[in-house]
Amino acid sequence: MRLKFKLMESTRRRIIHSVRAVTPGALKTSWWLIKIMFLVTFLITILKYLGVISWISMHLTPVFSKFGLPGEASLAYVSGFFVNCYSAIAVITTLNMDFRSITILAVMVLCAHNIPMETAVQKKTGTSAIRMIMVRTLSSLFLGWFLHRIMPGEAMLTVTGTIEKQVLEFWPLMGKWALDTIKIAVPMVLLVFSLTVIQRLLAEFGVIRYIAHFLKPVMIFFGLPPKTAFLWIVANTLGLAYGAAVMIDEVDAGKISVKDVDLLNHHISVSHSNVEDILLFTAIGGLLPWMLLSRWAVSLFWVWERRLERLIVNRMKRV
Repeated sequence: MRLKFKLMESTRRRIIHSVRAVTPGALKTSWWLIKIMFLVTFLITILKYLGVISWISMHLTPVFSKFGLPGEASLAYVSGFFVNCYSAIAVITTLNMDFRSITILAVMVLCAHNIPMETAVQKKTGTSAIRMIMVRTLSSLFLGWFLHRIMPGEAMLTVTGTIEKQVLEFWPLMGKWALDTIKIAVPMVLLVFSLTVIQRLLAEFGVIRYIAHFLKPVMIFFGLPPKTAFLWIVANTLGLAYGAAVMIDEVDAGKISVKDVDLLNHHISVSHSNVEDILLFTAIGGLLPWMLLSRWAVSLFWVWERRLERLIVNRMKRV
């Protein structure tokens, strides 16, 4: 009985110590995320009010025929690129698109969405922001083109649905922006703090080592170091923005090298948030196997390309 009590007391102390240890870093990262989120969403809202987003979409219309998509799909893509998957889905639901077109557009948005904020997160962990933007954008465009050519069915270059032109009033738009951002910020802070605590507790009690061992074959296949297994799970289940605190904490604490995280970033930049986002697109008509496997294939390519690039650079230095 006494031994059981000592074990319980020891566990309780380790939990309390872990929570206290991560609280300052978690709060600091949460504050950084909130500042980035408010700034990015504010700028996007202003661009939307000025009609810049719609202007960009209009000029992308001819390009989207290369992906077998109607011109109206460009607005969904641009909206997702600068904001998030939710905004893209909101546009898609106003169009009468078939399964094939929704799947292609969904893959493109899943590859390249929320670029301003998620790029800032990846830059914070040590990966070039310009490189990440290029990787995600090129992957998005390539997969749109490639899937159009291999998926069964015909291209859908026109739609019967329409996107109603909205006359936006400045102050109501600003009020909506503030309210929507606060609604996102509060659960984000709670989730970021919870994730950081969970990560620390898993490390404290040796669970991460078990996860890394179990997923080692998967990590090796993708070209990723086994120690990135937990971060891979976080990114695939919760995404980059919500998983940012854990990633930043791991790098700052020196638990994972910048090079290892850089490899992980090349993978998860294209393939992350494979629970909520991908299920949302499935709900509106996207085909899940195409959306998941196509992005895994491209992410695998980018990681092994990065490894080859490093190998060539190192050999050139030795010469």
